[in-house]
Amino acid sequence: MRYTAEPAFVLHARPWRETSALIEVLSQNHGRIGLVARGIQGPKKQLLRAALQPLQWIRFDAVQMGELARLTAAEALDAAPRLSGDAMLAGFYLNELSLRLAPRNDPLPDLYEAYARTRLRLGDEASPGWTLRRFERDLLDALGFGFDWSHDGDGAAIDPAARYRLDPEHGPRRLLSDRGHADRSGAATGQALLALAADRLPGSDDLAGLRRAMRGVLAHHLGPRGLKSWELLSELARVAPRVRPAGEGGAES
Repeated sequence: MRYTAEPAFVLHARPWRETSALIEVLSQNHGRIGLVARGIQGPKKQLLRAALQPLQWIRFDAVQMGELARLTAAEALDAAPRLSGDAMLAGFYLNELSLRLAPRNDPLPDLYEAYARTRLRLGDEASPGWTLRRFERDLLDALGFGFDWSHDGDGAAIDPAARYRLDPEHGPRRLLSDRGHADRSGAATGQALLALAADRLPGSDDLAGLRRAMRGVLAHHLGPRGLKSWELLSELARVAPRVRPAGEGGAES
């Protein structure tokens, strides 16, 4: 199979052998694709190497050869957002989550569009946490794992005053007032779920609860191996207690 002038976002790049690289991209028409970029070292390949950096929007040509495709040409379609601080960590999380959950060679046009929106927002918005919660919502929808955020798993309307645990298979489950602290610590308020459904920024406490609830759902779909970005943020919080978890106004992921 040949890919010709295929738009894509670069999710990951790593050196391979002496002069080549392995690239993972999220493409517009074919989903996630693994690419082998051969012979990209040297001064004459500087523009090509720059185009193959994470978060870059590119157009590429390639030939599928087994599991991976051989890259024959690539060019940048814009300048990748220049991220720093919380936004940079959020960009790392965005790419890692997409890489881990998007299957290879399965067209996911809705996920491609959600990634494009999120990439722009990370460069413009002051709350990377809220940007990431919206992406997580859209990613789950694109993969067929999403919920009706305005109703619980039994079809009852979400009560903004109640608290809900997100069951990965059945959707929001209302917690009874006598449930233990462990259940409540991983729950989100109904008000937060309704804000997510309406694409409306919730308050800081609701946003923090939404992060914790969404992490449980994502961990279910990721399996026993979590994300390196989660480990990184936990380590940052340990060595610098003032670092806020992503999604609570800081680099929350």
